[in-house]
Amino acid sequence: MSRQRAKDSATSPENASPRGARPSRGTVTLSDVAKLAGVSAMTVSRVLNRPETVAAETVETVRKAIARTGYVPNLLAGGLATTRTKLVAAIVPTISGSIFAACIQSLTDRLEIAGYQMLLGLSGYPAAREEGLINAILSRRPDALFLTGTSHSAQSRRRLRGAKIPIVETWDLSTRPIDMAVGFSHARVGRDTAQFLFDKGYRRFAVIGAEDERAKIRWRSYLATLTELGVTDVASITTPAPTNLWMGRDGLGKLLGEGFTQGAIFCSSDALAHGVLLEAQARGLSVPGDIAVVGFGDLDFAAFTVPALTTVRIDRFAVGRLAAELILARLAGERVAEKTIDVGFQIIEREST
Repeated sequence: MSRQRAKDSATSPENASPRGARPSRGTVTLSDVAKLAGVSAMTVSRVLNRPETVAAETVETVRKAIARTGYVPNLLAGGLATTRTKLVAAIVPTISGSIFAACIQSLTDRLEIAGYQMLLGLSGYPAAREEGLINAILSRRPDALFLTGTSHSAQSRRRLRGAKIPIVETWDLSTRPIDMAVGFSHARVGRDTAQFLFDKGYRRFAVIGAEDERAKIRWRSYLATLTELGVTDVASITTPAPTNLWMGRDGLGKLLGEGFTQGAIFCSSDALAHGVLLEAQARGLSVPGDIAVVGFGDLDFAAFTVPALTTVRIDRFAVGRLAAELILARLAGERVAEKTIDVGFQIIEREST
């Protein structure tokens, strides 16, 4: 075919792109979707934002056009007009352990039902990246923010209060939350665990604790309560955060090296406690005959270790769900009567004590 014939063929009516053809290249726009569906751009916008105001047949046609083109709505642009981005941001230290993952899943599931999407940021241990994450997230104008803990830099607190959006601090309680809070008292966890073990008859104690702030609150309260009960010689091993099974094995090895061969050990996570159980078995120690072990979190595996692990149970799914309910209530313009919710905790006694 000659060059002229090829040109004529490409521009002939039967080969020209008809109205409603899928765009061949470039970023797909709302106008492209409108052309393919044979409707106005305003109609496409209504289908995306208020489908109940559009005829069902038109909604179906537009949605098919969106599927064919792969169009992704610019939610930020829509949010600038409505002051809503339909985006909720969450900052957690890590998702390597299921204690935070379960909470975020519960939060996400509840928000999704209401039409909100989740933006997740990881602050690490200690929360060195939190201030930068807060700045970056707030610049994207989320409708609400989920935070882990109640300790934030002065600059972050100013920015958070200035954002004028619903904010829920979780996994801790504060008498002065930035806005709202869902959590429990780590100090009470430490106190009640010490009292529980003392009442069981144990008189020698140790702690294997992570360096993160909330874990420190637990084991400091544990030590203070034991001091009140007349126990002042408590062995302690500090580990980095996030914790893992190997750190528990290593921690018990260090305690044994320091002469701690009998007594009760409080671990700042179930992962650490599981490691302690494995190391005890490897060294021929009896649990709870020689050492008793208490974890924190009541993760899914805790009831199935050998022996089954005594631990502190936190309803981590409730933390996420209740945080979502507070956020949604505020976004709906409702007055939140109870801005601080204490989900409490339980000491679940099993074979390891």
